[in-house]
Amino acid sequence: MLWLLLLLLPAGSHAADISVHATRHGDSFEVDATAEIDASVADAWKVLTDYDRLSAFIPGMMESRVVSRDGSSVVVDQRGETSVLFFTYPIQVRLAIEEQPYERIVSTAVAGNFKDLTGVYVLQAREGRLSLRYEGKFTPDFGYPPLLGTLIVRSTVEKRFGAMVREIEKARRRESVPVVK
Repeated sequence: MLWLLLLLLPAGSHAADISVHATRHGDSFEVDATAEIDASVADAWKVLTDYDRLSAFIPGMMESRVVSRDGSSVVVDQRGETSVLFFTYPIQVRLAIEEQPYERIVSTAVAGNFKDLTGVYVLQAREGRLSLRYEGKFTPDFGYPPLLGTLIVRSTVEKRFGAMVREIEKARRRESVPVVK
């Protein structure tokens, strides 16, 4: 029972204020993650749209690669897995992404092991900080355990969204370090 309680604790501390919520509706899940970050919209945009590099810092993501790009429309293949306790679920998805520069990124699964998957990142500058929000809805074509499904989804989103936030914070620090010649 102790290990179950440990899973309910928030993920490790972050410099940013992060909040993650997940709800289950039958076989489908809705997630909402927000963060207030000391970074610019431009810093976040660079990280969020560097699709080929996402697997370098997103836990459980083994591959992320751009298949095609036509202006603000991008097709990305991603492969990885999510694990909690002794449950491991493979993830394969092809995303059709529409970029609305410096405001939002909307993705929809067009292939893979999801019956349905949509997500949107929304970026807003607020009083010298960045407000980053992710909202997603998905129905996997594999089953999550009835009692642990929401916990697994929330834990996965906390890890991955937290990693994205930390990478944005790193990008901000890299940009603010003066170059010495």
